[in-house]
Amino acid sequence: MSLPTSLNQSLVERLEFVHQHLPTPPGLVVEGRLVRMVGMTLEVVGTYAPIGGRCKVLHPGGEAVIAEVVGFNNDRLFLMPVGETHGLAPNARVIPLSGGVKIDVGFSMLGRVIDGRGQPLDGKGGLVADGAVSLAGTRINPLHRQPITKPLDVGVKAINALLTLGQGQRLGLMAGTGVGKSVLLGMMTRYTSADIVVVGLIGERGREVNDFVRHNLGVEGLKRAVVVATPADDPPLMRMHGAMLATAIAEYFRDQGLNVLLLMDSLTRFAQAQREIALAIGEPPASKGYPPSVFAKLPQLVERAGNGREGSGSITAIYTVLAEGDDQSDPVVDSARGVLDGHIVLSRAIADSGRYPAIDIESSISRVMIELISKEQYAKAQLFKKLYSLYQQNQDLISVGAYRRGANPEVDAAIAKHPQLMAFLSQSIDERFDFTQSLMALNKALA
Repeated sequence: MSLPTSLNQSLVERLEFVHQHLPTPPGLVVEGRLVRMVGMTLEVVGTYAPIGGRCKVLHPGGEAVIAEVVGFNNDRLFLMPVGETHGLAPNARVIPLSGGVKIDVGFSMLGRVIDGRGQPLDGKGGLVADGAVSLAGTRINPLHRQPITKPLDVGVKAINALLTLGQGQRLGLMAGTGVGKSVLLGMMTRYTSADIVVVGLIGERGREVNDFVRHNLGVEGLKRAVVVATPADDPPLMRMHGAMLATAIAEYFRDQGLNVLLLMDSLTRFAQAQREIALAIGEPPASKGYPPSVFAKLPQLVERAGNGREGSGSITAIYTVLAEGDDQSDPVVDSARGVLDGHIVLSRAIADSGRYPAIDIESSISRVMIELISKEQYAKAQLFKKLYSLYQQNQDLISVGAYRRGANPEVDAAIAKHPQLMAFLSQSIDERFDFTQSLMALNKALA
């Protein structure tokens, strides 16, 4: 047996030969070195680590940067840093870390704001761990999941009565910028009947994170909530980890038998973070600059929510999806619509008219609603939508006085009921309507 010495053989082939034919002392780690850094991508040679594994990159001064393996090409590993890269230099030492990515979780997280590594951001001291979970989660056989049979009260009458959500449903909140997504999320966080609320603020501006925690969530809302914040200035990998961590925390509480409401703002920022990583390691773009891996990652994240196995709790997930330029055919919007159990569309025109929440009832749907409510409520919800739609279709004629009463009895009814319908769809930020109150308000609007 002789060690190959051909100059054409790669370093990886030589190292494989050593590992196969020579005994490796227990605990020995083969160190690599940093040979190139382009943008946020680190190229490393001389060591091994699997996709998703972590490495420690040492500064010349001895400080460490944690990076995750996101790809490889022959003898080169492509790493993406989790934290800051300031101070890294050529030939920096790279040391693989053993074990997967585990995050400590526990009930001490309630009322806290943490980052994508699970570390507190609120200055309230450390966290007491009850266990540890994997960022990647555990896949559940779809046949072993409990069916969606119970409605979830979110405290918003338009949603409770016309777009009823079920415990374990996954819903998209589709909207452009500045039409009230965060305000509506804050209302649902405070007013929901869920046991625990997990909020993931992914890729938002730092100011908006602070505003959401202080104003939209409030002191009362924060008491039973966990907020995971990875602002826009975090590295793309950290933003992805924020979404994965929020989901992992929700999974932990679900496995404790609790009903969890997972609010993630936004799924689009998660997709954009994956796009940055994929393009940096050479994956070609496919649709409007998004590589194929983006559309593979979205269902992997979303499918982790939902009902658990028999005897466990549920995760009702609401993901905001940013429609860039208010384009509902945006590839991320279109992909999210296909993997979710319904969607609520917020309209800029409605928001500009001063009606909040700016829910576009005609374009919104809950795919599990019919299985959760009585036939009577379903018939009333359909009647409401019909009257609302008839008025919208004839609004121009009505506005200019071209429509004559008596021409169409159904349009006449829509005109007569329009003030009550608009009043029903409007709700102040500090108002809460439970299911009973929501149905009473619906009956009043149609009376």
